[in-house]
Amino acid sequence: MIITHINGGLGNQMFQYAAGRALALRHGTDLLLDTRAFDGSTQFGYGLDHFAIVARKAGDGDLPPERKRAPLRYLLWRGLKLKPRLVREDGLSFNAGFDALGDGVYLKGYWQSERYFKRFQAELRADFRIVTPPSDQNAAILAELAERPAISLHIRRGDYVRDARTNATHGTCTLDYYARAAERIATTMSDAPLIVTFSDDPAWVRDNLRLPFEMRVMDHNDSDHNYEDLRLMSACRHHIIANSSFSWWGAWLNPSPDKVVVAPSRWFADDKLVNRDIWPEGWIRLD
Repeated sequence: MIITHINGGLGNQMFQYAAGRALALRHGTDLLLDTRAFDGSTQFGYGLDHFAIVARKAGDGDLPPERKRAPLRYLLWRGLKLKPRLVREDGLSFNAGFDALGDGVYLKGYWQSERYFKRFQAELRADFRIVTPPSDQNAAILAELAERPAISLHIRRGDYVRDARTNATHGTCTLDYYARAAERIATTMSDAPLIVTFSDDPAWVRDNLRLPFEMRVMDHNDSDHNYEDLRLMSACRHHIIANSSFSWWGAWLNPSPDKVVVAPSRWFADDKLVNRDIWPEGWIRLD
């Protein structure tokens, strides 16, 4: 079996699942999810149960010991190199040895690149079909998006702004970036677009973002219903994403070969952090 450690926000969880699922498909084996990170008080909740994923949550008997809860057993597991074999992500860019990993491994990392699962993208698109029915309000918006030339636009604030350490790591995209990205995509469209904005701070977006297009701020889905926003994002024709795994997936889940995706050319504010493989082929990188 393949076991993958799941933690962080929904976008991170999807990357971790996708890498593990691709490896499990390559070996024709089962995928198990280690969700112990969500047992206590966490900033984010587990969100993969809203999708048609092909994996089960691992039981205690499947999992390696945790360092904090069982330090002695953890040291034995690591020292004796017992199964499942721990495989840590080596740097943020694509790990070239990933495809050669065998069965019986425990994956721990973020694995933020399409390269880990591109070969199995048809299976992943099926797995990431949202099975939780939309609310009446979201269903009405989905019907409208099917008829209108919409561009999703995501502004990540939240901990990217309020937490000094997180801000120094990630930073935020500028309003100028969003204005230039919207203009870049609009020039490819025959009709004036509807800009559908998503953010964890919709009031700030409403007060600060000014674009020469019709704009609608999505503010009705709370953090417990972030999968609803993800579904709405993916229903738009084109996408302007933040340096965020959440809107990365909102754009990726749109299956249209004609979609235009604009992404920031700098993913991290910290110069020491580099992921050369975060952008799928064909996505436009904008300063």
